[in-house]
Amino acid sequence: MKSVEEDKNQRLVIKLGLVIVGMFGFGFLMVPIYDVFCEVTGLNGKTGNLKASEAKGLTVDYDRWVTVEFVAATNQGLAWDFEPTVVRMKVHPGEVNSASYTVSNRTSYRIVGQAIPSVMPGLASKYFKKTECFCFTEQVMNAGETREMPLRFVIEPGLPDSVNTVSLGYTFFDVTNTANAQARKDNQGG
Repeated sequence: MKSVEEDKNQRLVIKLGLVIVGMFGFGFLMVPIYDVFCEVTGLNGKTGNLKASEAKGLTVDYDRWVTVEFVAATNQGLAWDFEPTVVRMKVHPGEVNSASYTVSNRTSYRIVGQAIPSVMPGLASKYFKKTECFCFTEQVMNAGETREMPLRFVIEPGLPDSVNTVSLGYTFFDVTNTANAQARKDNQGG
């Protein structure tokens, strides 16, 4: 016959097992939940890419203005200064526009960074297309280096009339360890 203590232990083991299964299930569901969250909020808004030749073929709506706001941030612990050279500009839908961001590595060592974009409102991300962007590749910044990074974009004329302002934000993340690990893997032939 089981003692009361053994019965309590068995129930605790079952509860802990259920918690582990629940945590695994939650982790498994995080990717689709995150995708829905990003679509609703516009965080990590996946702007589209467009070839420059296709962008030049769009019809420009000279009767409409859309304000584009540029935002910059670095992930905690990344010792870079990062800011847009222009905070706000007015553009015509269908028109190819240029902007840039400035980044400076304040450290005494090389850092590899990756910019992740987000567009608000989320609906606008479907119409915000980039032909050139520093976010397409990792950025290697040497100690003390400062660089201006270009951005070329177009807002497609189909942007709903209710959207008059679009915010384009970038957050830079330090991916040095990931980049170094990938380089080691590539050098080993695997």
